[in-house]
Amino acid sequence: MKKTMILLAMVFSLLMVVSAFGAEPKMGGTLVFGRGGDSVGLDPAYETDGNSFLVCDNIYEALVFYKDESTALEPGLATSWSITPDGKTYTFYLRRGVKFHDGTPFNADAVVFSIGRMMKDRNLKFTNKNWNIPPQDRPPEYWVSMEMDDTISSIEAVSDSVVVFRLKRVEAPFMANMGMDFADIISPTAFMKDPKGFLRNPVGTGPYKFVNWVRDDRIILEANKDYWGQYGGPYLDKVIFRAIPENSVRFLELKAGNIHICQFPNPADIPMAERDPNLKIPSQPGMNIGYLSFNHTKEPWKSNLKLRRAIAHAINRKAIVDNIYQGMGQVAKNPIPPTMWGYNTAIPGYKYDPELAKKLLAEAGYPEGKGLDEVTLWSMPVPRPYNPEGLKVGIAMIGDLKKIGVTARIVSYDWGTYLKRQREQPKDMDLFQLGWTGDNGDPDNFLAVLFDGLASPAIRTQWHNKAYHDLILQGKTTIDQAKRAKIYEEALQILFDDVAAISIAHSTVKWPARKNVMNFKLHPTGGVRMKNVWLDK
Repeated sequence: MKKTMILLAMVFSLLMVVSAFGAEPKMGGTLVFGRGGDSVGLDPAYETDGNSFLVCDNIYEALVFYKDESTALEPGLATSWSITPDGKTYTFYLRRGVKFHDGTPFNADAVVFSIGRMMKDRNLKFTNKNWNIPPQDRPPEYWVSMEMDDTISSIEAVSDSVVVFRLKRVEAPFMANMGMDFADIISPTAFMKDPKGFLRNPVGTGPYKFVNWVRDDRIILEANKDYWGQYGGPYLDKVIFRAIPENSVRFLELKAGNIHICQFPNPADIPMAERDPNLKIPSQPGMNIGYLSFNHTKEPWKSNLKLRRAIAHAINRKAIVDNIYQGMGQVAKNPIPPTMWGYNTAIPGYKYDPELAKKLLAEAGYPEGKGLDEVTLWSMPVPRPYNPEGLKVGIAMIGDLKKIGVTARIVSYDWGTYLKRQREQPKDMDLFQLGWTGDNGDPDNFLAVLFDGLASPAIRTQWHNKAYHDLILQGKTTIDQAKRAKIYEEALQILFDDVAAISIAHSTVKWPARKNVMNFKLHPTGGVRMKNVWLDK
């Protein structure tokens, strides 16, 4: 009787999986994903860009997962967890029997190693092997910008399957943070073989494992046949991530059948995709923001508020959204999307008003732009979820600035160089385009990581405001969500009043795909999950 019940349970679970897909998944095949640029690296602790993370999403896993099409949490490499009443001790109970792609076991020591290697002062305890983690080769940007050294006191492997994190302070978004890419668990053995080369030879526990990387061309992954997942994929034999920088070329490759999914098409290509019987269009409201910011380490941007306001009122954001986003975006008022709790509905946004901009420019000491050196406006060379065409947006912006007497020119680099140089706040940078896709559904993930320059030199805007910094810290250490929402609304008002950055747009994400691509779902975090995707041949 017991065996019969177990068999029935297994059949029911399989039927549930089949029902979820709408048809029984087919095994095999190679899916080619066309994207706008190459990855910078594949070590999740040290990368910050979406092109790196979308590959990492399939190689690595974290202790907790975000559910499909949501930022709600579910068990991942940890089957469960407990939190002490004071909110400062988190105990994770790990999944047993999981192996890394190199055949070594996933265990508590691997968790301590993976997270602990990012700590400045490594207060770590292993159970079996006391790994001698090498010094950091470069700062782990997410870790630093999220003030994790001020949050985590110690990490201890209590046994092979139990890990305890002790915090220095209450951290309201801690569990949400533990599902992010930077918290992915890596193979300590693989890392220690070549710490500097690990970013090009990644080893995780995920549904796909790394095969090959041809720089600026493709990254090839193959199915992890020993994947621990109880039901479901991976179904594909291989996934190839091709870098095709030109949006129009990438879309033509999709129509020709040379790729299966087209990331970031030109908005003008969407109607054509809708008319093509061989294509379909997965869509997701963007949990994102595209913005223009100032070099807050450089005068006159650092201290001249009226100059920053003049620039804000000179940019015709609606025209940019209408003409470049073309129905796939909305003008932003806050640097968090309107669907996120904590959004400040009272903020009007910077209205387009060239006459007001000219008046403010004169009051700032630069009548008709006189006395202001040529402005360098750094524009992204690759399409991103929050900005379909950075260079076109940049050209529109310098045209707007010219109307008020400000002379500006576009500066751009390849994506890796752009990110590296921008982080260094060079003196030859005045304004820069960047953006963000939320990692975990928490406002802290936007407001702290993007704008709180007092928290860390890794914050890319390097805007310093003590009142804002204090509110962000208060938001982190407050558990009640309604109270946190009020804190973030106040912080958003300060950010708006001081013109820390100019929020441009929130985009709607639409990635056309071939009709035979089954169960591909866009995720609010911008993640690309191939585990349950299959090809209907």
